[in-house]
Amino acid sequence: MAVMTRLLALIGFALLAGAAAPAPQARDWTRTVTQTASGSFVMGNPGARVKVIEYLSYTCPHCAAFTHESAPVLRGQMIKSGKVSLELRNAVREKLDLAAAALARCAGKQDFFGATDALLASQHDWYPRGAQFIETNGRRLGLYPESAQLRAYADGAGLTALMKARGLRDAAIDGCFSPAALAPVLGMTSEAWGKISGTPTFFVNGKIVPNAHWHELQPVLTAAGA
Repeated sequence: MAVMTRLLALIGFALLAGAAAPAPQARDWTRTVTQTASGSFVMGNPGARVKVIEYLSYTCPHCAAFTHESAPVLRGQMIKSGKVSLELRNAVREKLDLAAAALARCAGKQDFFGATDALLASQHDWYPRGAQFIETNGRRLGLYPESAQLRAYADGAGLTALMKARGLRDAAIDGCFSPAALAPVLGMTSEAWGKISGTPTFFVNGKIVPNAHWHELQPVLTAAGA
């Protein structure tokens, strides 16, 4: 009888220990960022059933609006769960856009999306400042080498100050505008404007969804299995 009592007690303890053990937390796929052979960055599960490619411009107000409006569901639910991945490709429209794209990439793989979000969120501030700076100084700066032009545009718009606040060191910033650093952006841009007519444009599992707002793209993703 004593043996049976002891056995029952051990079983009860094991059951209680199992019940008290916390459930394993689901993986947050928004923390996973990879880089493609062409140089673009991808957030999310590499094996996601729904693969989204977004062509964006940093001076495009619709791109900024999309990023803000889509974030709670696209990143907070769809990408986080592992069902969707998001690849960002550059479709540069002009020099100030190129300067912003170069600085976002300079933030590195793990901070690229954070830097992109910060640039788009403050677009209403730095874009008009940059446009005014270029209008005032463009003729003079046009005599500079391209890397020096881009650095000057970034300084004048306040882009470098924004990125320094995120931890990018001043000593590294000039390198952001080197020919080697710009090559992936220019390559993606050349490829982009051969297949799209505006930004943002999306491809969902290879099928184009042009110039969509979030309320238009969301049902496409849901239907695809997001």
